[in-house]
Amino acid sequence: MREFSEDYLRRTREGMWDDSRDALEPLALSSRERVLDVGCGTGELSRVLREESADEAAVVGCDVDLELLEIARGHDDPVSVVAGDALRLPFPDDAFDLVVCQALLINLPDPAAALREFARVSTDLVAAVEPDNGAVEIDSSVEAEGRLEGRARRAYLEGVSTDVALGADAREAFEEAGLEVGETRRYDHVRTVEPPYSKGALVAAQRKATGAGLADDRETLLSGALTEAEYDDLRGSWREMGRSVIEQMEAREYRRQEAVPFFVTVGRV
Repeated sequence: MREFSEDYLRRTREGMWDDSRDALEPLALSSRERVLDVGCGTGELSRVLREESADEAAVVGCDVDLELLEIARGHDDPVSVVAGDALRLPFPDDAFDLVVCQALLINLPDPAAALREFARVSTDLVAAVEPDNGAVEIDSSVEAEGRLEGRARRAYLEGVSTDVALGADAREAFEEAGLEVGETRRYDHVRTVEPPYSKGALVAAQRKATGAGLADDRETLLSGALTEAEYDDLRGSWREMGRSVIEQMEAREYRRQEAVPFFVTVGRV
């Protein structure tokens, strides 16, 4: 399973669910008593679940990464967390009435196996909030940015070993796990970069200009159809694009909007 840093989770989940939580309505959070967030990381979704659940509800986060759990515990708004593997949850049967995960199944080689384990510890519902990383849309003031990110994304999807575009197709994994699938709702997580630029946006621009982001994914990008020569060409164009981003930032002209579609799939045990 892929590992993620605190910085990555913060960048990719920042602001998620700030605008609308309608997509979470099928989880019936206000009626829940015991909720488990699997793969909770630093606890972003756990806090949302706690805010939307009844006052007396118990919300627990579970993750295999001990460092991320320490951050979740030490947050200004800490959450209750337990260390554990998604495929071997450290809870007895029927311990919760809702088990949910966010952006977890896309990183597992066998999503249905995890869902079966979720069903074991749930008396009622299992839910997954998963993105379709193949349908991300970029609108940038740097003309080449959207095109290059699309090219890199296609190469990444070809090379990665799990289904990171699972999204709307999570229903198939639910059915394979023996769950009765209800509705699926879409939620677009929109991230905007505009003046004044945050520290994270400035770091992201610098990483584009140095090609560091592509270098991190080099092995995956080359695991598909992308050749070494094509990778080098892509990285050269990527760095040039990054320099254009920095130039526009210096002139306070850079703007970027990224929309990542997430799909909330709910199944009944």
